[in-house]
Amino acid sequence: MAATTLTDTGEEQFTDPNRDYHSLNAQLNLYGTDGKIQFDADHQAARQYFLQHVNNNTVYFHDLEEKIDYLITEGYYEKEVLDQYSFEFVKKLFKAAYAHKFRFPTFLGAFKYYTSYTLKTFDGRRYLERYEDRVSMVALALGAGDEQQALDLEEEIMSGRFQPATPTFLNAGKKARGELVSCFLLRIEDNMESIARGINSALQLSKRGGGVALNLTNLREQGAPIKKIQNQSSGVNPVMKLLEDSFSYANQLGARQGAGAVYLHAHHPDIMRFLDTKRENADEKIRIKTLSLGVVIPDITFELAKRNEDMYLFSPYDIERVYGVPFSEISVTEKYYEMVDDKRIRKSKINARQFFQTLAEIQFESGYPYIVFEDTVNRANPIKGKVTMSNLCSEILQVSEASVLSDDLNYEHIGKDISCNLGSMNIAKSMDSPDFGKTVETAVRALTAVSDQTTIDSVPSVRRGNDMSHAIGLGQMNLHGFLGRERIFYGSPEALDFTNIYFYTVVFHAIRASMEIAKERGVHFEGFEDSKYASGEFFDKYVDQVWEPATKRVWELFEGIHIPTQQDWVELKADVQKYGMYNQNLQAVPPTGSISYINNSTSSIHPIVSKIEIRKEGKIGRVYYPAPYMTNENLEYYQDAYEIGPEKIIDTYAAATQHVDQGLSLTLFYPDTVTTRDVNRNYVYAWKKGIKTLYYMRIRQQALEGTEVEGCVSCML
Repeated sequence: MAATTLTDTGEEQFTDPNRDYHSLNAQLNLYGTDGKIQFDADHQAARQYFLQHVNNNTVYFHDLEEKIDYLITEGYYEKEVLDQYSFEFVKKLFKAAYAHKFRFPTFLGAFKYYTSYTLKTFDGRRYLERYEDRVSMVALALGAGDEQQALDLEEEIMSGRFQPATPTFLNAGKKARGELVSCFLLRIEDNMESIARGINSALQLSKRGGGVALNLTNLREQGAPIKKIQNQSSGVNPVMKLLEDSFSYANQLGARQGAGAVYLHAHHPDIMRFLDTKRENADEKIRIKTLSLGVVIPDITFELAKRNEDMYLFSPYDIERVYGVPFSEISVTEKYYEMVDDKRIRKSKINARQFFQTLAEIQFESGYPYIVFEDTVNRANPIKGKVTMSNLCSEILQVSEASVLSDDLNYEHIGKDISCNLGSMNIAKSMDSPDFGKTVETAVRALTAVSDQTTIDSVPSVRRGNDMSHAIGLGQMNLHGFLGRERIFYGSPEALDFTNIYFYTVVFHAIRASMEIAKERGVHFEGFEDSKYASGEFFDKYVDQVWEPATKRVWELFEGIHIPTQQDWVELKADVQKYGMYNQNLQAVPPTGSISYINNSTSSIHPIVSKIEIRKEGKIGRVYYPAPYMTNENLEYYQDAYEIGPEKIIDTYAAATQHVDQGLSLTLFYPDTVTTRDVNRNYVYAWKKGIKTLYYMRIRQQALEGTEVEGCVSCML
């Protein structure tokens, strides 16, 4: 006998209990007898997953009070979170969540949630939460006793408009949990104490569930002197080996491999040896298998390549002796010819074009390195100081400060390292919001709560950085899903116009929310007085010109959503200069992975990789995921990233980048006919378009073989 379930529209749907949810999901990869994609089979798979698996493996309770009492008593929920509210309010919040009558629209969304997020019994065999329960506990935890904030956040998450990053959504409210933070960035200075402290910090942070990136630019090169004795330093590669082993050891109770990345400046003397560690035929003694690599490239490197000149590589040891500051604090573009002429600074040279050729070759072999366009980043940086690196997903761009350590590794001065407090808005759902500004403000307040509730005592420099900056990274996802729904081609003039105005509107509301928090608390981030926000310089581009849609279609899309005017910006500028801002950094667009599936979104703001995405999910094997909002009637608007090509993706990211204070994780997709010349051409195109960072390179042939580069393991998004 068939079982009756409800579709997402509330209609009755009959599901054959003899059909396995896995085989139903697999029908997405097979055309029906009418030659169309079988979307309905996936809807049935999601329902069947509940009937056959979830319902049979869920612990049930008579009522909410019994459930919460049990989960607190048995050590599943944090009592302190629930004690901030009356039980009547908790009951009201849970009731509001269940009133949404939420159903996962895809099988993969349901599977991901129950596999990776929901609370399970300690033996891992039975489920203790539904989706509504998890959302309610996240809202209560981040509400921190503020009932209205908890209600607002519950509404935004249940409506699909905002989704916290995996560490927050997974851990908030649980007793036995990891941190709420996605990832961390650490400096390493040119001394053994800093190297040792950096390795220890990486272990501590990896143990707590975060990916860690480290900057190696300041380390002296291979053959540099130690205590004036020549040819003593081993360079950066042995430090990379130590870090790789550390991340492999700190595997978060076997849940996943520790995730690490290292960044090096393009003009560091070890740069070619650094890149060679990712070659397929590299000697095992130097080969780096699991550590991610990133390269920091200044404008001067492109200029030298354009002129087909050699590029000089400068000794960090000598730079610090001559200038009194570490290599990473020097603007190589500004000081390049001065350093070339300075005989006190040892240098070597390589051909600039050969350097870019090598970058492309290594990317062909490994997908690495990530690239940070140093001068572009720092021209756009509104905070005093220099951005010297990024994170494992190349979207975090914040100012850091060196620590000073004594011989026993204690801090003589605690510097400022970086933590990433992330979450993303669903563009399609947010455009449907009854109050767009409130959606943005609620998201900013939720991420601020993550920052406020984070104390990483094991790494004092990270704790100090977080306490000083209250930095957050509000991201976006589902751009292609929204464009497809609205029948707009990705990369078209209308799509670029929409991307520009959408991000323009978000940045206004994000800054306004941060200002309101500062006004309410009488506190702003440390260093606000020296920022471009305080001086008003940040606001010039918004005050001095009109920003509005260039196409009729985008005017139509924003009907009912207020697009900030010049006068709005004038008033916001005055308020910010009067009250300050609570958050040093506000936006960063990560490569959303798991949260995209449970939120039914296309990942980040890049195009889909396939109309029907194929994923390998543990023991279950292949799982199929249809592009969000795709139907058999609008398929033409779902060209994949390989068809669309790198230039339109770069154009899209460039439209958004101008309104984002940090970075956007940008992956470039190529056909299997791509050459290193094509890749180099796109490096230059991205740099000229004002792109701040590049993430992975992916080639279609790899994707078809199922060997595509994994998503952002570090940010756990």
